Amino acid sequence: MGQPQAGNAQSETGSSNAIRLSGREWLIVGAFALALFVLAPLCWQRVERLEPQPDYRIPYDLSNDYWLFTRCADAAVAAHDAVLIGDSVIWGQYVTREQTLSHYLNELAGRQRFANLGVDGAHPAALAGLLEHYAAGICGKDVLLHCNPLWMSSDKHDLRAKEEFRFNHPQLVPQFVPRIPCYKEEVSRRLGVVVGRNFPFNGWTSHLQLTYYDKMDIPSWTLEHPYDTPLKPLTFQLPPSDNKLRHEPIPWTQRPDARPLDFPWVGTDSSLQWRSFRRILEVLTQRGNRVVVLVGPFNEHMLTANSREGYARVKRAIEDWLRANSIPCLVPPALPTELYADASHPLSEGYRLLAKQLFDAHFAGKESR
Repeated sequence: MGQPQAGNAQSETGSSNAIRLSGREWLIVGAFALALFVLAPLCWQRVERLEPQPDYRIPYDLSNDYWLFTRCADAAVAAHDAVLIGDSVIWGQYVTREQTLSHYLNELAGRQRFANLGVDGAHPAALAGLLEHYAAGICGKDVLLHCNPLWMSSDKHDLRAKEEFRFNHPQLVPQFVPRIPCYKEEVSRRLGVVVGRNFPFNGWTSHLQLTYYDKMDIPSWTLEHPYDTPLKPLTFQLPPSDNKLRHEPIPWTQRPDARPLDFPWVGTDSSLQWRSFRRILEVLTQRGNRVVVLVGPFNEHMLTANSREGYARVKRAIEDWLRANSIPCLVPPALPTELYADASHPLSEGYRLLAKQLFDAHFAGKESR
């Protein structure tokens, strides 16, 4: 029997099954990857149409979709004279979209003049980041900015608590400076957040996960759906404008846990959230917007006497600062107790009353700009 020839051996020392590319081929691959990185988010906007309906508000389940927020903000600026910015009070936690503050303002204006850009859970530290990094298109507009004192009602709400806890929208808050005591994320993840803010591709991939893949990345989604192609969920259709009631719209006094609350209010001189709110005003005014601030109205009826005094001091300090800095504002008295669903969210009739006060004080008679 003959011996195998050395020259016929199929494997050689140092050989590999990897594909070897020339320098020119690497340049082609790099150019393709760069084109995909830059063009994919732009092309996606053409196939996934955003056509806001009257009184549109961002779907609740997409509150963390900041790439979508950018698109919504641009669309709102293009189609409306004024935008409303704030947390779930502006969004309308206990009402349908036809019962929101923006709806009643539009009703008074007789047309779709005001756009709802409220985002659930957008405390001032997060809202400042949202506007700074994802809302460059909001410029030269009338802006109604809501100041919710709830975010100054305790060290925890103010993000000053030293112990770690989960809060809304950590990707939007400052990752390094100023320091947020309760935010203990690893440095590598913080750096990833900072880098991601500057590349639409990252926001676009996050948008795909939130909108089509049950908030999972594609590898995780395929494990949950082993027999489905990853292309199946891509319908290229955004969820419709959110018109659901998030909670039962009943007065707070009718809820089984209704009781007086004793909030340990944080003063404006040391509040992290108040500092962030001032940053919001700086961002908006630097972009040429004409800002009107709505302070509260907080549900003072559900506060203890001591907590009501603390809130009065905070509210007075906020109003004094706004007026000293020539920022138009409305600081209305508390609504009737039966028009609140909780500490800060009005019911439908409460929004109607607020809209009338705001419109008469700051928007009636203004011509379209």
